[in-house]
Amino acid sequence: MSDSAHALPDSDRVLPEHPPVTDWVHDFDHTDPRWIEDPFPIWDELRATCPVVHTKRFQGCYLPTSYQAVKQIAHDTEHFSSRRIIVRDERPEIQKNAAPPITSDPPEHKSAKQLLLPPFTPDAMKKLEPRVRAICNELIDEFISDGQCDAAARYTKHVPVRTICHMLGIPEKDGDLFINWIHMILELSIKDEGMLKQAVQEMTAYFAAHIEERKQRPSDDLITTLMRAKGKDGQPLDDTHVLGSLRLLLIAGIDTTWSAIGASLWHLAKTPADRERLVSEPELMPTAVEELLRAYSPVTMAREVMKETTIAGCPVKPGNMVLLSFPAANRDPAVFPDAGKIVLDRKSNPHAAFGLGIHRCIGSNLARMEMTVALQEWLKRIPNFWLDPAGKVTWSEGTVRGPRQLPILFEKAT
Repeated sequence: MSDSAHALPDSDRVLPEHPPVTDWVHDFDHTDPRWIEDPFPIWDELRATCPVVHTKRFQGCYLPTSYQAVKQIAHDTEHFSSRRIIVRDERPEIQKNAAPPITSDPPEHKSAKQLLLPPFTPDAMKKLEPRVRAICNELIDEFISDGQCDAAARYTKHVPVRTICHMLGIPEKDGDLFINWIHMILELSIKDEGMLKQAVQEMTAYFAAHIEERKQRPSDDLITTLMRAKGKDGQPLDDTHVLGSLRLLLIAGIDTTWSAIGASLWHLAKTPADRERLVSEPELMPTAVEELLRAYSPVTMAREVMKETTIAGCPVKPGNMVLLSFPAANRDPAVFPDAGKIVLDRKSNPHAAFGLGIHRCIGSNLARMEMTVALQEWLKRIPNFWLDPAGKVTWSEGTVRGPRQLPILFEKAT
């Protein structure tokens, strides 16, 4: 592993400046500070204007804002490829087995996805749940007597990191490395391709060492499970496929859930009525989790236009990317009445927080379980909390949206 893997970049580092947006309809930019801070009114404005808007930034990119437009693209693998899943200033060279199955198109996609399904079944999650509850309480123990904490730095970030480490059979102390790589890949690399290359090289070196170790000493962890899996040809996966899948699990399994838990705590901290209701009606948690996932969906994916077609009456042309905003789709009032309101007991909730189509998230059971457990254990021990007026909530930049600083005050409990 390179020495640089141990050097975390300045957490306050911001992306290089793009020119400010003055016309969202014709020149949107998901890295603009106003989008990062509060994207919801921007999506509402765009949706009311056109279901699919375009910008010349990022070498050309479309943004569908309606649920139906997002759904149509997500299901159309003929005209839209998943070989690039992040919208960046530059388009790096396509790497085989970059992060299968999320970067795979048919026909390779199906077999790559089926390999990863067994470790994420509901039964597998039930076995994992006690460890996740223990992780949550171990974290809370560290700040419960302080009456305050940065919930993002002390809690929400670490729940999925330590869970995925447990599943992969790798040291939980390496979590800072993973967080650093995710920051480089999902945020910094949008405007600095060198960050992407560095992070991928370091991740590859890290996991290659673990793969070699499992060849000598197999375990019952997820790395060994992948190494024992067989592809559609009946042969074991080659190391590059295993490495790609491990990169996917790390990137997709940490930042997304961390962001969803963080946004949920942010909402409850600033909405006493919802917080008090969840404390007094714990049986409401399943529907509340679905509503929080809808309202604060963390993940925006990307597609590359391969053939000219029409989406919601709008022509889209090859050579462009598509910012596939599941969060914008989930705020579409044509599908969700009172889409801008958080309704904890919303009955009908066909949200797209985990994606749509063949690339729907394989880790949805894990994410739901982690989110549910993290909120349950927090509310059990810290039922009364609010945003620290002296602090500042900051949000991530790029593909996955969630609070990166979440200063909270609370009544000391047990």
